[in-house]
Amino acid sequence: MSNSSSITQFLLLAFTDTRELQLLHFWLFLGIYLAAFLGNGLIITTIACDQHLHTPMYFFLLSLSLLDLGCISTTVPKAMGNSLWQTRAISNAGCVAQLFLFVFFISAEFSLLAIMAYDRYIAICKPLHYGTLLGSRACVHMAAAAWASGFLHALLHTANTFSLPLCKGNSVDQFFCELAQILKLSCPDTYLREFRLLVFSTFVYLGCFVFIVLSYVQIFRAVLRIPSEQGRHKAFSTCLPHLDVVSLFISTGLLAFLKSPSISLPSPDLVVAVLYSLVPPTLNPLIYSMRNQELQNAVWKLMTV
Repeated sequence: MSNSSSITQFLLLAFTDTRELQLLHFWLFLGIYLAAFLGNGLIITTIACDQHLHTPMYFFLLSLSLLDLGCISTTVPKAMGNSLWQTRAISNAGCVAQLFLFVFFISAEFSLLAIMAYDRYIAICKPLHYGTLLGSRACVHMAAAAWASGFLHALLHTANTFSLPLCKGNSVDQFFCELAQILKLSCPDTYLREFRLLVFSTFVYLGCFVFIVLSYVQIFRAVLRIPSEQGRHKAFSTCLPHLDVVSLFISTGLLAFLKSPSISLPSPDLVVAVLYSLVPPTLNPLIYSMRNQELQNAVWKLMTV
């Protein structure tokens, strides 16, 4: 039995042992990372520079883009470096930091998506109270609460996980230090400690999910009561980007938790991890850019100045 503090490094899962395929993985991940970086960076810059976008909805979108950038920057650069330099090693401190940051960004993003659903609910169901309920101070406080909840969540999981004694070596069966894979290295009799925390986290996530669903039930009811078809389309169109992002986030997350060991893929855990850690941060800017005409116009204006 060995404690994680006595392990100087962990060994991450290599995509392949063939040098040509390693370089292919490097260039593929580089392309994905640059797409996510440019897309989210463009949204952040556009919202920050355009005064017309200084509204609660776009403030939360800016926060979402920051979280997406942080999430993909936590895992992809290290995976690219390992493929390029033909190594699997990550230091103990690096593994702790990677797990903490990934859980932090994912948790904060889910909380923020729930807040964005509340923003759309107020905008459509209680438009006369929008400026009162979602003033600048209230928006800052809600965004700060989402980031703080993610920080606390990550701190609890990281401290608890790396305090467990590890009985099964230091080989992580994933391309980054994923929480579930680190737990697989711990002793069976100590796993119950983290299991309780996972159950608590599940209830927290479930609470956010239920809140989002209830918000959209009220939104749909309000939209259907709008007499004109043009008014219904205009009201609902402001929700479509957020609804698409929520669907993408939840579907990839559920795939990670509900994956079956019988899936006929060589490394189902690896494939699923790539989906839920890389796809949402890369596609979210594209979804908002294609679905939101006001943002499209602001981006075009910024690029043509």
